[in-house]
Amino acid sequence: MDALADVLQPYKELVGTVAAVVTTAQMFAGCFICYDIYKQGNTKGTTLMPFLGGVIMSILNLKFGFILGDDKMIQVNFIGLALNILYVLFFYHYTTEKMQVWAQMGIGGAIAAGLIAYTEMEDPALVENRFGTIITAFMFYLIASPLFGLKDIIKNQSTEGMPFPLIFSGTIVTFMWLLYGIILKNKFLVIQNVVAFLLCAVQLSLFVIYPSKPKGKEKAKQNAKKAD
Repeated sequence: MDALADVLQPYKELVGTVAAVVTTAQMFAGCFICYDIYKQGNTKGTTLMPFLGGVIMSILNLKFGFILGDDKMIQVNFIGLALNILYVLFFYHYTTEKMQVWAQMGIGGAIAAGLIAYTEMEDPALVENRFGTIITAFMFYLIASPLFGLKDIIKNQSTEGMPFPLIFSGTIVTFMWLLYGIILKNKFLVIQNVVAFLLCAVQLSLFVIYPSKPKGKEKAKQNAKKAD
């Protein structure tokens, strides 16, 4: 890793800037999912998890940014929090299962509040590493969550319902931060993004193997076009 870090060292500023830009751009990936919801007029085939997870992650990263005293981290996550709140409100407007959404938001809010409370009680000398580990574990959970339905994906031979824009952008973002971690020779950042990149890459490969719509639906759509 050290040899690769030395080769990439002259590009440190460029890689860091690109990583920051693509991270900010990723926050707008939810717009594509919202557009699909708008076109079909409901939230069928999508879940609240990417948006609610984005809200929780933004809150936790905001707190982490304040702990580190990192202004850029604070600014980026303020933008992420605002966008994901808008995505949640958009999802709520179009869903027919509003009580379920309220329940999920309640659970998410309780998790975020509990973790923020933990940072206030933890030893200041330990909170940075421990809270950073918690955030990393939660990030892995969010990234891997589309794979929880892997059995159904294989059974239906379809990636319908998987958030392609978020997975695609996540693959790029984690790869750029992996490069940046290598340049900084930061093992924590490297391990974090190696795992995240592999999780995204596995999910991205499913879109190559399976279509975004079940075969039955594709045939029905084609037949409907022919009938018109």
